[in-house]
Amino acid sequence: MVGIKDVASLAGVSVATVSRVLNQHPAVRAETRARVLTAVDRLAYRPNAVARSLRTHQTRTLGLVISDVLNPFFTELARSVEDEARALGYSVIIGNADEQPELQDHHVRTLLDRRIDGLLVSPTDGGSPLMLGAARTGTPMVFVDRWIPGVDVPVVRADGRDAIRDLVAHLHALGHRRLAIINGPAATTTGSERVEAFRDALHAYGLSLPAEYVGQGDFQADSGRKATGRFLDLPRPPDVVFAADNLMALGAMDEMYARGLRVPEDVALAAFDDIPWFVHTDPPITAIAQPTGELGRTAVRALIDVVEGRTAASVTLSARLVARRSCGERREQTS
Repeated sequence: MVGIKDVASLAGVSVATVSRVLNQHPAVRAETRARVLTAVDRLAYRPNAVARSLRTHQTRTLGLVISDVLNPFFTELARSVEDEARALGYSVIIGNADEQPELQDHHVRTLLDRRIDGLLVSPTDGGSPLMLGAARTGTPMVFVDRWIPGVDVPVVRADGRDAIRDLVAHLHALGHRRLAIINGPAATTTGSERVEAFRDALHAYGLSLPAEYVGQGDFQADSGRKATGRFLDLPRPPDVVFAADNLMALGAMDEMYARGLRVPEDVALAAFDDIPWFVHTDPPITAIAQPTGELGRTAVRALIDVVEGRTAASVTLSARLVARRSCGERREQTS
């Protein structure tokens, strides 16, 4: 196996000089640097990453714990995180919490044991002692999409309040007055924020959100089906079901079709978190789109700033309404 001594011998320099070149130390002459890199290429030398991490206290590796890898939002988020990290010279290890706090903590513990340089997390809830302790002891960490209130780490997220306000205005203009929501878990910041924003937007139009029009979901399709079934069994079912997540929206549509209902003629449907195949459903689903790729890229840059000793601020991006035809829109009202 080729070692650093072989590189030093071929380049005619000391082992220390080779080490300085590989670690991008500025105090190496350009001619010497070129000679060492030529030797590295000729010998196909690959530095020992573990040994290097012990010397530099860095592994050039980031951890990402996402809430549900099967959720298209988090799949796209993970892809953008990995792409941006690779472009900046870092690798990413991904853990899927599957919306389970205990599985989230397992992944966080494992990643910390692997000496990652920093951690990106979309928390499944706000009460993890392990995560709170890691943040308080200085582990480089950034929350993405979701966050834990009161924990002093940067948060990169999208604010959906304006988009939800736009959605309610859009639905009101279409003549809808009985609006229901399938909400996500109250323990998540996105779950509590979306239902509050929906209630506030309704209030601006003199509309209420009765308790029977709030369905409790868990960001999974089955909960969307069950909540929609309860709505449709009411003496006065809602005109519109707004699912606060894309998977719950698909579950809601399944339940509507299983009952032989037409969308939007019998009941309308809207979703938070747009996904590419919403344009291919029948009808195409009106949705609130988050800038998912930008969220991932921004979160990586913020975490690397923390890892490398720079100041990183929280960043809030904007979501937007994408009107299609699942709420009774005419083609000229869609975008």
